[in-house]
Amino acid sequence: MMQPVVLCGGQSSRMGSDKGLLLLEADTWVQTSVECLSVLETPSLISVNETQFNTYRNIFREELLVVDNDSLQLKGPLKGVLSIHISRPSEDLLVLACDMPLMTRNTIILLINSYKENPGYDAYVFTNNELPEPLCAIYTAKGLSAIHEEFLQGKLLKHSMKYMIEQLRSFFIPIPKEQLNDFRNFNAHSELNGL
Repeated sequence: MMQPVVLCGGQSSRMGSDKGLLLLEADTWVQTSVECLSVLETPSLISVNETQFNTYRNIFREELLVVDNDSLQLKGPLKGVLSIHISRPSEDLLVLACDMPLMTRNTIILLINSYKENPGYDAYVFTNNELPEPLCAIYTAKGLSAIHEEFLQGKLLKHSMKYMIEQLRSFFIPIPKEQLNDFRNFNAHSELNGL
């Protein structure tokens, strides 16, 4: 089974406020991401840090929220992804960061089809000019288990998503030109013009 996941647990330090709660038209960015992932017809889990939990449980059912696991001495998206993996160790994860509010269902469907048509890989990752886009990707339970084991043994040399992808047997999907705009991510208010 594949579990959709929206990553919201970043610090949003450059934005100055929680990016997941910013509005795009009538919906928050996190709600926009959840809607995009609804092609899977499985409720999305929402990855949050401890300080966000009380706010997000006013928006989503509590059982859909997964708080960063304190046993993981990690920062950034990898902490959120591995926290979800620890809570659902048998499930492959379709991960989408909440700060890509322009993501479309067509791109998610392309990702899911690549996963279905090319079995046996640990990760399915879009690339832009051969550089990975790790925050709209599928990570298998098998691949995440191997990364978690490396972490537990102190062998995970870098704690970035891109480094994780390098450790896994990854299937790369070049982003079609007409879908490049889907991957715009926004980190500061100055970047929001025209959104």
